[in-house]
Amino acid sequence: MSLRTLSIALACSALTALAVTPARAETDPAVIAHGYKAPRDAWGRPDLTGTWSPATITRLERDPKLGDRLVLTAAEAKALEGATADNNAQASKPTDQKLSVDEVDCGVKGFSGVACGYNNFWVDPGTKVMRIAGEPRSSIIVSPKDGRLPMKPEALARERAAFGNAQMGNFDGPERRPLAERCLVGFGSTSGPPMLPVLYNNHYAIAQSKDQVAIQVEMVHDLRLLRVGGPHEPASIRKWMGDSVARWQGETLVVDTVNFRPDQTFRGAGANMHVIERLTRISPTQMLYQFRVEDPDTFAEPVSGEEAWNLTKDHIYEYACHEGNYALPGILGGARRAEQQGKEMEGNRGQVKEEGER
Repeated sequence: MSLRTLSIALACSALTALAVTPARAETDPAVIAHGYKAPRDAWGRPDLTGTWSPATITRLERDPKLGDRLVLTAAEAKALEGATADNNAQASKPTDQKLSVDEVDCGVKGFSGVACGYNNFWVDPGTKVMRIAGEPRSSIIVSPKDGRLPMKPEALARERAAFGNAQMGNFDGPERRPLAERCLVGFGSTSGPPMLPVLYNNHYAIAQSKDQVAIQVEMVHDLRLLRVGGPHEPASIRKWMGDSVARWQGETLVVDTVNFRPDQTFRGAGANMHVIERLTRISPTQMLYQFRVEDPDTFAEPVSGEEAWNLTKDHIYEYACHEGNYALPGILGGARRAEQQGKEMEGNRGQVKEEGER
């Protein structure tokens, strides 16, 4: 193993997620804002308008090796960012034209050979460890204290029963393919709630009026319309990204979301989960995004997380998900061809995974 490869392996083992301990209170936006107050909109409320990005190499769940430690040392953060820079430099080199399709490594973690739908040029997961109040975070999850999702055994069994022992093949029709692959919602909960950074397309554009706040999600074509005030719609009405009602609480926009569709999940939590989000502008260029997910059927305790959203001058362009996209018909066409040859597609009875799922 080369010195460079060893350094990357050691750095990557030091971080995979983001988290806080119960003994330590979640971050108070007012404390880290140091008296800063956001500019006001036409109705005297904090103006969150702009395009924001939470892109980061800090992962949702913490590396178990870090235990309950939410904050990395300066040396650990520097090592992770250095390893990322080295990996990007290596992945940006021209592909060896002598390699066969099966031998190609596109430089994107989790993708190689015929699975190289894109190379390092097309992804943008971030290059820096997420810092909140100047602290380099080891995970987005701040509670539970170990920075890990507290999945109940029965929830894991439920997932295995639903997917691992599927009687219908994963390639029998479009309904069995992941939602992002079908251009319905973004993978990895990028559309939210909670809204999480993923492999690419991590921008959110916010616009607000007196009665609504709109969040345009770069990934796929998702738009969250948050009603300001009023009750939730009946539980019989299930929506993509749930039914969100917002309210202003001082400098913070608080968003309460319920009534999710059963086929849209967050790490196993689904139709009955309850998500509270808090968006607070803490400086001219940064917003603190906090979330809490409750689903007693899935998690042994509520899950809380924090992200730093940075203001950017970038623009969000049209995401024409299906235009010129031959992936879905190609996948299903390949399955029909395999059937004609008397064999099934590999993984046909296993769990369907979203793109970028780790």
